[in-house]
Amino acid sequence: MTTIRILLTSAWILAALAGPAVAAPAAGERAPALVVPEIDGARLDLAAFRGKVVIVNFWATWCPPCRAEMPALDAFYARFHARGVQMVGVSVDHGRDRKAVTKAAHAVHYPVAILADAVTNGFGKPSVLPVTYVVDRAGIVRAVLMPDAGPVTEDTLERAVLPLLPGGHPGP
Repeated sequence: MTTIRILLTSAWILAALAGPAVAAPAAGERAPALVVPEIDGARLDLAAFRGKVVIVNFWATWCPPCRAEMPALDAFYARFHARGVQMVGVSVDHGRDRKAVTKAAHAVHYPVAILADAVTNGFGKPSVLPVTYVVDRAGIVRAVLMPDAGPVTEDTLERAVLPLLPGGHPGP
């Protein structure tokens, strides 16, 4: 009985130290708060992008599918940033891996942050990587792109994002 009590107490303490579990947002829900410094030190606040379509991509340097998607994310961002698309890459690497994250971030033109540095993180820690959220101009999650549906491509992003832009068509 004492062993069981010790195990249960230990499990309870570990759960308490880990903090409350945060459910990942689903399509149709309001995007949760996310405030995190970019790797260059600028403050990134998801709420400040209201009025733009925001793509939030959770990734890691040690995740080959994550790294494979980055060129498509970057190309899409380059094509549609001027039309009101904002991209945010959020690495789930440990803060001690800042050098590797910074090196990987040099390959893209959108802001990159490290989740461990977040001041506010309503998304929680992703249960799978990569995961990409598409948030509309009103702050509602409109798509959650998961790896089981295949890698994120420019075509995937066009289908999820373009209907949310003014005019809803590809443009130039």
